[in-house]
Amino acid sequence: MTARDRLVIYLILASAFVVMLNETIIGVALPKIMEELHVEPANAQWLLTAFMLTMAVVIPLSGFFLRRFTTRQVYLAAIGLFCVGTLIAALAPGFLVLLVARVVQAAGTGVMVPLLMTTIMTLVPPHERGKMMGNITIVMSVAPALGPLAAGLILNSLDWRWVFWTVLPIGIAALAIGFAKMENVGETERVRVDVLSIPLSAIAFGGLVYGLSEIANAVRGEVPVQPWIPIVVGAIALGLFVWRQLVLQRRDAALMDLRTFAQRGFPVAIGLLALVVAVLFGAIILLPIYIQDGLGLEPIVSGLAVLPGGLLQGLAGPFVGRLYDRFGPRPLLVPAAILIIAALTGFAVFLGDGTPIWVVIGLHVMLSVGLAFTFPPLMNSAMGSLPPQLYPSGSAVVGTSQQLFGAAGTAALIVVFTLASTAARAGGASAEAAVVAGTHVAFTWAAMLSVGILILALFVRRPASELGHGAGHGEHAPEHDLEFPEGMTTVRGALD
Repeated sequence: MTARDRLVIYLILASAFVVMLNETIIGVALPKIMEELHVEPANAQWLLTAFMLTMAVVIPLSGFFLRRFTTRQVYLAAIGLFCVGTLIAALAPGFLVLLVARVVQAAGTGVMVPLLMTTIMTLVPPHERGKMMGNITIVMSVAPALGPLAAGLILNSLDWRWVFWTVLPIGIAALAIGFAKMENVGETERVRVDVLSIPLSAIAFGGLVYGLSEIANAVRGEVPVQPWIPIVVGAIALGLFVWRQLVLQRRDAALMDLRTFAQRGFPVAIGLLALVVAVLFGAIILLPIYIQDGLGLEPIVSGLAVLPGGLLQGLAGPFVGRLYDRFGPRPLLVPAAILIIAALTGFAVFLGDGTPIWVVIGLHVMLSVGLAFTFPPLMNSAMGSLPPQLYPSGSAVVGTSQQLFGAAGTAALIVVFTLASTAARAGGASAEAAVVAGTHVAFTWAAMLSVGILILALFVRRPASELGHGAGHGEHAPEHDLEFPEGMTTVRGALD
């Protein structure tokens, strides 16, 4: 890669880190926001829900943005929206303005990671992609892990608005550097947006993610709308969206090109990624509940307990990526799946009402190591199985799958937890013992679900595009047959 290429990638990587840090930083500030703005908890939660829903709507659209507009235009729009949203949030006189600010922030955030993945696939040679894809795990793991800790440190001595004021200069610096240094790395395509696909996409993915995220609240009887309503509406819209894309892709006009799933290796990698994300998001939700309500420890302890694993998972990414470049995906994924199963089984067996916190930390580190050896191979196997024409749609599918199945995994495990803890409470258990009982049952189900990770890991192969590029110690992959309609144009063309 040239110095220009590295500058483009690392600028987008740093910006993605900042916007992902912001995604989790707000949760710790909610109590102070509720106190100052006189907002009820149910309403304050919309600061998180609105952000999540906006991401669910924007990410599926990112494939079109990356085809239609230049790298420079997409990057400046994304980081610009993030900065504008952050400024509005810092100056917000009331809750509604703050809510709008979070939507604007999310609109920029939702495009950044797909942009990063597409840029890496475009610029990085196949035999070096594993190492570079490993850097994405720094964004996915370290930034969310540091967010709550950074917010806690800020709020110890400053007003909640400083959560946004602290992030804003970093975003402005990234915007300024982008104006000065960001260059285009490929060619655009004159595609028209399908006006029917946009509302179908918004209703489908927004409805499904919202409905799934509200299932746990429905079990407790705390939702204004029963979650099955947005889930059914979202499922119907998803069916129509898929039908519409199948029609449009015949003339290369789809908002999200579903020919990605026709490429050898992509469906298996995406299926495994969805399963891993479902288990991960569920565990992320369950552990703080157990530490705070089961062990009676302070929220700051729950944040610090998962910090070592989060940092390890992210910082190991580039190392795991180098191993992928040398050995391929399967020699990494199979041991990783075994570690994930062992960690989740350990949570189910060893988490009790008097478990030392170091046991929780140790098991979470084990889980994080397994995840660290999972994400770079999966993302590289999924994206590497696609031709350049489908990189934008492929990155949109990856991001959308993470949002959708993360919500599904969280909903499933929280429902299991809630039912088990409620049954224990009805049987006479104390509140703390009921939480422990719910945690045990939920992690038992998670451990059983994770067996599917091991099974699918056996079928992931190195993309054919990487054969002959110095990857000789791993596994042999089959020939890569790609079939496209005659006249299909290339989005990412020759690089200058």
